[in-house]
Amino acid sequence: MAQYEPFETGVEARGRVIVAIEEGIEQFRDAHREAVRTALAEKGIADPDPDDWYAQAAELDVLATIAEEFGPHVLDRLGERIPSVARWPDGISGVAAGLRSIDDAYHRNHRGGDIGHYRFERVDEGRGRVECRNPYPCPFDRGLIRAVAKEHSPVESFVFVEERGGTCRRRGDDRCLYTVRW
Repeated sequence: MAQYEPFETGVEARGRVIVAIEEGIEQFRDAHREAVRTALAEKGIADPDPDDWYAQAAELDVLATIAEEFGPHVLDRLGERIPSVARWPDGISGVAAGLRSIDDAYHRNHRGGDIGHYRFERVDEGRGRVECRNPYPCPFDRGLIRAVAKEHSPVESFVFVEERGGTCRRRGDDRCLYTVRW
């Protein structure tokens, strides 16, 4: 499966993520904001409620529109917003635990079938890998991973996220692998 294509029909995403997309685009020009609002309205999401559920396919279509019209850097920035709005587990301490918690948060904010996963593996001190098996675009996940690592770092530190590995959703695979350094 490629990015922007749900693994199954019937999968839903919590409205908080859609609200983050809509609010995240507020920092851009009027034309950008209007394009996102139009794309959401075309998918039947004119006024998203953070606690309602919406078709993941609609959300992914809106992200595809954003990528086409504004470029991947905007998806990266929107991915950075997710930890501040999504339902997230409490009591997380440290970068490794934060990166491990992404999968729990993902399952709290999606339902209705095979949604995929995020898997974290610590490689050594200050370095790990995150496997993303989901239909979200690569830059969106890169921003999400970076934001989580920064948020759970004990000091203001440099966080580097790089896509590595033989598979990539941009090439039609169902997963990407990211190396994270902090």
